Order: sequence, then C-alpha cells, then structure tokens
Amino acid sequence: MPIGVVGANFEARPNVAADIASQVLKSGNAVVLRTGGAALATVTVLVDDVLRPALEETGLPGEVVGLVRTPERVGAEALVSLPKLVPLVILRGSGPSTAALAQRAAVNGVRTLAHAEGGGVLYVHSGASHERLAAIARASLDRLGVCNRLNLALVDRGGIVLLPTLLAVFAEHGLEVRATAASDVDGAGALDERLGYEWAADPERVATVTLHIVDGLEEAVRIANDETSGLAATIVTEEEDAAREFLDGYRGTAALWNATTRFTDGFALLGVPETGVNVDVAPGPRGPVTYLDLCLRQYRIVGDGSQHR
Repeated sequence: MPIGVVGANFEARPNVAADIASQVLKSGNAVVLRTGGAALATVTVLVDDVLRPALEETGLPGEVVGLVRTPERVGAEALVSLPKLVPLVILRGSGPSTAALAQRAAVNGVRTLAHAEGGGVLYVHSGASHERLAAIARASLDRLGVCNRLNLALVDRGGIVLLPTLLAVFAEHGLEVRATAASDVDGAGALDERLGYEWAADPERVATVTLHIVDGLEEAVRIANDETSGLAATIVTEEEDAAREFLDGYRGTAALWNATTRFTDGFALLGVPETGVNVDVAPGPRGPVTYLDLCLRQYRIVGDGSQHR
C-alpha cells in the first residue's frame, strides 16, 4: 500500500531528482523534492518542463511531483516537520546538517530514511595477489565524489609487501595519501581527520584517501565496524577461510570479497535507481532503497466464518 507523500532532501546533484521521483512514483506515492541552491534552478526545470509534462501525457496529475522552491534552510526544516502531510522523508547528504534534520524529524514524528555517510573500506589481506589488488583498487577509484568509492585502505602488516602496488594505484589517480603512521609510508602525509572520515563529502579534499596498517583480520573487522559509516567493506585475498571470516564479522550494509565497494549501488545490485543507501543497524530497508521499500505491507484475509486457519 502507498504511504501517501514521501519527501526527499538531497545534495546538489540534479540527476538525483529524477532517480528519487521515479522510485517514489513507481511505489504509488507522491513526492516532494528539496535540494540546495546550487542545483535548485536545474531541478526546477526538470520538475516543471520534464517530469510534470511527462506525467500529464500519461493521464496522471503533474502535481504528484512537488518541489520546495526556496534554497533556504527553512524549506528543509519544514519538510521534516509535517507528519500528517509528509510522514516519511528521505535524507541524503553528509555532516551535521543532515543529522540535525533527522533529529528534527524524530521530534516531529516524521520517519526518515537517511543516507548521511559513506566511504568504502578496502582491506588488503596478506593472502592477496598484486594483480587482483591493483584491479580492485582501480575499479574502486573510477569516481572520487561518490560515497561508495575507496575511502579507507587497511593493509595487513603481514602483507606489507603489497603496499607498493596499492600506492602505485593511488599515484595513478593523483591521490593525496593520509596515513596514521605517515613516517612508515613513502610520500604519505599524517592523517589530520578521524580514521573513517569520508573524503568524498569534502569538496576541498575529495582526491584524498586514508591508509592504515593493521595487525590482522580481527583488527580490520573491528575498524570497519566501529570507525566507519558501515556502508561497505571489501577484503582482497586468495584465501577463502580469511574471506569467510571477514564476511561473517563485518556488520555493514555490503560485505564484499575480491570486489569493489562501488557495487554498493542501486543499479549495480538491483538494476534500478536508488533513493539512497540506508546504513541503519535496525530492521527495515537497508542498502540501496528503491520503490520496493517505499510501500506499507498489508495482510488481507478472506474467511468463511469458521475461525479456522
């Protein structure tokens, strides 16, 4: 069953407007979009000249796609303050502003699906091959401004011989390497943010990656679970037992073995656009959220009056 109206507050990427609108409409709901000033003019054109006319051509009311037409913060705050009109709001973006919106929504009784933090983890196990490591690292860095790219590299101390291969890939992409023990890594600077800091959300330092040496698989799993957003973590190794232990220990949204964290995406995993990637640790839609997650479940029972199942 449809929810009714779903709100969506998203970052300054106009294509997200079409992705979210398509999924919300496909679920049978109406949508109210809200974005920042950098994208608002383009999103306004998309809503008024593309989405609404397309809906009307198919016999649907164009008004089922709404838009907050002010870039001011008050527009986002209003969107998460109307539980009777907009009971569910999708929140995308990073940092304290998104967290503040989620908190305001909770106070007002509005449910949220939050995509607030990202950052992929790459764990280089001692059983990794140079060729596989290079291939996965490259695939993980094809785009730097996305939440599921390689953000934190954990290199096993027992596989330190693999470090030059990883650093060579970083150099290919012109990355600034920030290491927790910079003196042990040629060309790396000292880490000046927390270990799981998401560089993709920092436009001034997007071409940055964190490097940390770990003493074994157990420490790698602990860091991936406790120091990052829980979006995605991959282990690179040729040893199946180590891979199974890593996959069983990691509690994040996507656990991967010899695969790039860039697979943590609606199109890659499910073949449809996503409204965001939910990393909550409570039951409910987790991972890429699509139209399948934006409906209410209802049980319908037809009986014969006997009260027997």
